[in-house]
Amino acid sequence: MKQKIGFFARLLNFIAPKACHICGNRLSIIEDGICEKCKLHLPRTCLYENPYENHLAKMFWGLFPIEKAAALIHYEPHAPASRMVYAMKYSYNPELCRQTGILIAEELKDSTFFDGIDAIIPVPLSKKRKKVRGYNQSCEIAKGISEVTGIPVCDDIIKRETFKGSQTEKHRWERIENVENVFKLRKAERIADKHILIIDDIITTGATITSCARELRKCQNIKISILAFGLTKK
Repeated sequence: MKQKIGFFARLLNFIAPKACHICGNRLSIIEDGICEKCKLHLPRTCLYENPYENHLAKMFWGLFPIEKAAALIHYEPHAPASRMVYAMKYSYNPELCRQTGILIAEELKDSTFFDGIDAIIPVPLSKKRKKVRGYNQSCEIAKGISEVTGIPVCDDIIKRETFKGSQTEKHRWERIENVENVFKLRKAERIADKHILIIDDIITTGATITSCARELRKCQNIKISILAFGLTKK
């Protein structure tokens, strides 16, 4: 079905056209965030095709019980797709985060990945970090996924109590120490006996997700799966 475009949307697109966050070219009126060409060339992982035993899921084996795991793209700093991630994190662009969530969900919705998931929990930011950034990019991505799947977002179940500094320049063991005991479970009864999906933007060593999942495991009889936009290439 052809998408109907209103007069004011056309006028706005003429006066203030939007640019693709990857290539910088002008977006058409029906494109959001990134152009169709860049979307086509995203370095997809296809991990959702085997969500139980792929290399992302195996990162967490022995750390906490995990059901399914997937990330949409392979992430590399300074690669074209990284411009999209920088825009989400550092350019106050919650709408791009939401569009990214929609993109992830649209690509996975015909698989069985979302089957059995009861709730979506984004990895929380500390109050200080959220105030500086203006929003939690993982939460905005989660909202986009929820928009497509209908699975509710529960962003008040767990909170990050402290911020010990960015993970970006830290090595694996430094990352683990940096996020140890920084999360605090709240309202555990709301997710008891549920299958929850933890959402993050980029997974590098998995230290942040592991710390978050271990705190969530204090809930009674829960299952945990993981989904991210990007997985750093080793």
